[in-house]
Parts: sequence; C-alpha cells; structure tokens
Amino acid sequence: MLDFITDRDIYEEVIQGRIGKARGFVWIATSDLKDLHVDKGRRMVPFLEILSDLVDKHVEIRLLHAKEPGPVFRRDFDKYPNLIDGMERILCPRVHLKAVVIDGSFAYTGSANLTGAGMGAKSEHKRNFESGIITDDKTIVGNVMEQFDNIWRGTHCALCKRKQYCADYKDILA
Repeated sequence: MLDFITDRDIYEEVIQGRIGKARGFVWIATSDLKDLHVDKGRRMVPFLEILSDLVDKHVEIRLLHAKEPGPVFRRDFDKYPNLIDGMERILCPRVHLKAVVIDGSFAYTGSANLTGAGMGAKSEHKRNFESGIITDDKTIVGNVMEQFDNIWRGTHCALCKRKQYCADYKDILA
C-alpha cells in the first residue's frame, strides 16, 4: 500500500487510525511541536495521553524535534509522568522532516508537523494545507527508519555546523 493523503486524512489515517494501535514502537519526527488534542472515545484529550497509554503498554516512543515545545505542551506533559522515562526525546535544530513510523511496518512522511493545524485535528477552516504519503512498503518504511535512526544515533553530529544550538549534542558526546 502506498497512498497520498492530505489535510484531515493525515489525522484520521495516522493519528486516529494507526498510532494508538502500535504494539512495539512509535517513532515521530517533527520540526514544530505544539499541544495537539485528539479524539479519544467521546472526548478530546492531549495527544500526550495517547502516548502515555502506549507507554503503559510497553510501546517504545521516540520523538525527534527541532525546538522546545510550547508552554501548553509542557504543561500537558507534566500530567503524564510515565512519559518522563517512557518516551525518549532528542532535540536537534536541524530536524525539519516530518515522519511517523509504527512497528517498522507503517510510515507516514510528509509536510505536517505534530500540531493540531498540521495534523488536521483543527476544523476545516483553521488547519494547514498539508500532504504526505502513508505506506507499508518495506523499502520505503526502511528508508524512513534509516533517516530517523541516523539522526537519532547522532551520525551527523560530528560534522554539524549548528552544534551551538543543540542542547543534546553535549549528551551525545558524553
């Protein structure tokens, strides 16, 4: 399967349709990171609650992002203490890719940041115009995973010209 999706379909296919069903791991890469609320049953909850539920099921969560999240995200993060040890995060100022990999068998890659406007969770006249692909093609999923993992492992760090903006670089060298 290889599908082109846009706008609200990103939310429905990736956020609602796949992430909560993960069994092994979820890797998320985003440039911008803001508070995102999603449907859970009959109520809207912070997306962090979905990730917290996954941590409780022993699903590995990795989050790559380019800058510190906004204050509402940070406040909501504090409501889910299991994310402190249960979700790994790396902040890299060069991250601009937007991707989600689930269990090594599904990937989204496209333009949408992990925000309400980006992922299509906002109303039709408030969300961004976004597009991307979703796939279970092993080669494409593998390529998305390799790019993510290279950043995660710090493959580019030694030669990076933006180290002065990278708080995590010191941790990678330690």
